[in-house]
Amino acid sequence: MKILMTKRNLLHSVALATVAVTTMQSLPAIAQTTADRPGFFGAKDIAEAGFIFGLPIVMNYAVMYEYAVDRNSGQFKAPFNQIKNEPNVFTYKDTAIPTPNSDTPYSFVWMDLRAEPVVLSVPAVDPKRYYSVMLCDGNTYNYGYIGSRATGSEAGDYMIVGPDWKGATPAGIKRVFRSSTQFSVAGYRTQLFNPDDLDNVKKVQAGYKAQTLSAFLKQAPPTAAPAIDFPKIDKELVKANFFEFLDFARQFSPPQENEKEIRAQLARIGIGPGKTFNFKELPLEQKLEVGLGMKEGERKVDEAVANAGKAINGWRVAGLPGDSAHYNGDWLKRAAAAKAGIYGNDPEEATYPLTRIDGDGQTLDGGKHNFTLTFPPGQLPPVNAFWSLTMYDGKTQLLIENPINRYLINSPMLPAMKTNGDGSLTLYIQNKSPGADKEANWLPAPDGPIYLVMRLYWPKTTAPSILPAGEGTWRPPGVKRVS
Repeated sequence: MKILMTKRNLLHSVALATVAVTTMQSLPAIAQTTADRPGFFGAKDIAEAGFIFGLPIVMNYAVMYEYAVDRNSGQFKAPFNQIKNEPNVFTYKDTAIPTPNSDTPYSFVWMDLRAEPVVLSVPAVDPKRYYSVMLCDGNTYNYGYIGSRATGSEAGDYMIVGPDWKGATPAGIKRVFRSSTQFSVAGYRTQLFNPDDLDNVKKVQAGYKAQTLSAFLKQAPPTAAPAIDFPKIDKELVKANFFEFLDFARQFSPPQENEKEIRAQLARIGIGPGKTFNFKELPLEQKLEVGLGMKEGERKVDEAVANAGKAINGWRVAGLPGDSAHYNGDWLKRAAAAKAGIYGNDPEEATYPLTRIDGDGQTLDGGKHNFTLTFPPGQLPPVNAFWSLTMYDGKTQLLIENPINRYLINSPMLPAMKTNGDGSLTLYIQNKSPGADKEANWLPAPDGPIYLVMRLYWPKTTAPSILPAGEGTWRPPGVKRVS
C-alpha cells in the first residue's frame, strides 16, 4: 500500500489486524449508548466513509510526525518553521514517502501557523533551471505554488497564513497563501541537471528562507502557541488507532462547509470533537463494524487508484492532486491521490503517467522478463521544464538498490544516450545490464514486480500536450516485453 512512512504496507489487511490486535471478549462500551448508535451496517458504512475521508489526513500526520516531530524517527528533517535542504536526490534509503521523486533535490518546511504566519523567501533562479514550491496543508490540499511556472524566476517574499489569520499584508510581500489547517508543509523541488550540477543546486537552496512574520518584520514575536503532545504513529499503531489519529489531526483543521455531513456521520459512531473514541474499549460487535468498514474503505481506495484517469497504452494518466475546489468534497478522489503518491503535484505543474503493466496488459516483472520503452522520433514527452521515467519496486513503491545507482532516466541525460537509426529512443527496462553498448539507455529493474512512473514537469499546454490529463493529444507509448 502506498501509504505512510517507513513501510508501504502500513494499512494492508487493516481490518483483520484491527480486530486481531485486541482481545475477543466484549469490553465496556465508550460513552455512547447503543441506542444512539446506528445499526451494524450503518456503522460499518460510516467507518468506511470515515476511513476514505481520513486516509490522506492520517497519512500526512504520519509523515509530519517522522519529518518534524520525532527526532529519532530516522527520517527527521527539521523542527517546525525551519527549512531543511536535502543536498542530494532521494535513493533507496529514503523510505518515509512512497514513490519519492529522485529528479529534484527536495527542501522541506513544516509550518506551525497557529501563532503567526510564516514568510517564505526565494532567490532569483536561472530561468533554465526549473523549481517549484508546493504548498500542501493537513487536508492534503495543494493550496498554492511558488516557482518557475506559477510566479516566475525572480526573487520574492510570500506569506503563508493559517485558516483563522486576520491581519494586514506587509509591504514587499508578493502574495498571501492561506492554508486550511494550522500545520502545513512547503515542498521545494529544485532541478538537478546531472550529478556534477549538485553544487549549483545547493547554491539555489541556500537562497531559500523560511521565517516567522515577526522575524521577517524584525519585531517581537507574539505569544507562542501552546505546546502539543503529538501522539507517536507507526504502521502498527495506525492499524489499531486510525480514528484516534484522525481525531487528533482534525483539531488543527477548522470544519469546512463540505465536511459537515461526514463529520456529523462520524460523530454518530463516537468520532469527533468532544468524543472519546477508543477502539480498544469497543465491544466486539463495534470493533467488527469499524474494522470491516475500514477494510472496505481500503479496498475502494485501491480500486480508485487502479482506475484513476484514463488507460493509455497500459499507462494510467490522471490529474488526481489539486486544491479544495478541485476535490469538491470527493473524498475518494482525495484518498486515491494520496495513496497514488502523497504530495503529488497539480497536473499543470507535473503530470504523472504510471503503470504496472506492459502495453498488452501483462504484469511488469523484472524477475521474469526484460522490457523496452521506445519513444518514436520527435515524440518525447512535451514539457516546458523536463521529463523523467522512474523505477520503483512494485511491492513497496520505493526506489530500488541497483549496481549503477540509477533510479531514473530523464531528459537532461539525453545527450549521453544512444538513439536508433530512425531517431527514435529506446530505453532498456530490465534487472541485469543489457550490455555495455546499451547501458546508457538502461533503467535497472527489480527482481520482481515493477512500478513505473513518468513525470512531465510543467507540461506544455499547446498540442502536442498531455493536458488535460488523460485527454491530451500526446500519449505515452506502451512498454514492450522482450521475448
